[in-house]
Amino acid sequence: MSDDAAALAHFAARLAFETDVSDVAADLAAGVPGVVVVDSRSRESWDQGHIEGAVHLPTAEIAARAPGLVPREAAVVTYCWGPGCNGATRAALEFAKLGYRVKEMIGGFEYWAREGFPVETASGVTRRPVDALTAPVSGIDCAC
Repeated sequence: MSDDAAALAHFAARLAFETDVSDVAADLAAGVPGVVVVDSRSRESWDQGHIEGAVHLPTAEIAARAPGLVPREAAVVTYCWGPGCNGATRAALEFAKLGYRVKEMIGGFEYWAREGFPVETASGVTRRPVDALTAPVSGIDCAC
């Protein structure tokens, strides 16, 4: 395989199996049917804050509990803490083993919160100010 073909295959595969927080937020805001966002972190992490509407399903419980919680036809998006954690990758692998269509949300919960998207806690839903190092503070799309 030539370097050009290898690069094409590599980047096409990444886009097939990864998504980012902005795209997930846009899908949720648009009400795209069948999207199920799964938080694979511990109960303590979930309680600290999570994506509004996400399903809490720690990685170790996916094999046993996913069939009863997540429709087989769903487009599953997994997330964990952030780019320094591969928990979402492990969770996505567990869903793939079960035959689900799955993508990993790169950036994880950290970038979700840093980009100013809604975070749910026991106190309700809040938004943090947009971090200028992660997204345009004007609220416009980065157009990437």
